[in-house]
Amino acid sequence: MQMILLVVSGFCALVASAQEKPKIPDDLVDSEHFRSDSALNEFTVPSISKVFNELEKVSPLSYDPQHYKNYERTPIDRSRIALRLGTLIADGFIAVQTGNSEDVPKIAAHISRYSKALGAGDRIKAHAAELLEHAKAKNLPKLKRALASTQRDVELELAELRDPDLSHLISLGGWLEALDSAATAVNKKYTPERALTLFREDVADYYAESIGSLHPNISRRPHLIKMRELLQGLRNAMVLEENSKPSAVQVKEVTTVSTQLVAIARR
Repeated sequence: MQMILLVVSGFCALVASAQEKPKIPDDLVDSEHFRSDSALNEFTVPSISKVFNELEKVSPLSYDPQHYKNYERTPIDRSRIALRLGTLIADGFIAVQTGNSEDVPKIAAHISRYSKALGAGDRIKAHAAELLEHAKAKNLPKLKRALASTQRDVELELAELRDPDLSHLISLGGWLEALDSAATAVNKKYTPERALTLFREDVADYYAESIGSLHPNISRRPHLIKMRELLQGLRNAMVLEENSKPSAVQVKEVTTVSTQLVAIARR
């Protein structure tokens, strides 16, 4: 696996002990990152929008808005804020995909608050208004584009703040929310073809390695140590023999682990 070393001018002392950054799976890279602002190139992480391009193949996804009630209180730990923010961006996509766009205003309000808590709220104000406008009009394509732009602009502000590690956690939170939604849906209505979409050991491996590559002050936190351990187990559970398709038992195992992971991300 090709590796890229994260080197930030003026920041070297803080990341000297961090591991090399793993290579992002090619189909999860949003080329818009590279077109929009070269400052973001070093901090690029998997696009939540690209994640949904793949997982929408198992539509309809599973959607449960009950966990939003726990989001009224903002965590003190910035790593937890970032993980939650990622789950919220993914929730926006899931709400749109499942015909629950009326929940987008509530999701947008949480996104704005959490972005502001990370110091990345300036660019998000316009996106929040845009999300509300498109939700009211039920313009689903524009809603999806606005959610993708929200992730990009949060990342850009974090890059400017020299806090790129949080971008990886936002992306991780989004992937876990999306994976759990898709896995739950496939577990309820299993077919080998639908199940195959879930089995991306390369993505699970990427996120496990990403946690290990974060600054030690972040990567050594108990919830992230636990997440990395679970991701490594998830990666192993996703490995399939050549030309084989996942069984219902394997899908259940992936669903169990994804539910554990997303519970930590939402906490």
